[in-house]
Amino acid sequence: MLKLTREIEEKIRKAGAEAYPNECCGILFGSEVDGGHAVNALKPIENARESGEQYHRFLITAEDMMQAELDARKLGLEIVGFYHSHPDHPARPSDYDRDHALPFYSYIILRVAEGRPELMTSWQLQLSREAFDSEELVIEP
Repeated sequence: MLKLTREIEEKIRKAGAEAYPNECCGILFGSEVDGGHAVNALKPIENARESGEQYHRFLITAEDMMQAELDARKLGLEIVGFYHSHPDHPARPSDYDRDHALPFYSYIILRVAEGRPELMTSWQLQLSREAFDSEELVIEP
């Protein structure tokens, strides 16, 4: 289970709309709660994928990850996952997403249709790395 506040949900939706027709991406900071994680903060990341590929791919650089680790420590939190948008595609992981994901993290995917944020889902990669499992996404006031 992954818990978000309404404010964090809105920030992800806004990022998806603003990045459209390209993918947005970012990092989720949080802590363990009730057998899952609560997201307490976000770190939006500029999509580092080459411009001609940003409409269907995102890239978070090693430098961005190192800075995010430092930011998490300063906040007293941990990196619990990542978010990105799927412009005009379903809010489910692609084969590319699976090939580049790691187990134990949550992966939020936001469908953005014609510039409008729609369905938001969360996923966790199986330890076998063969598939993702859907994760309950709880939005709290």
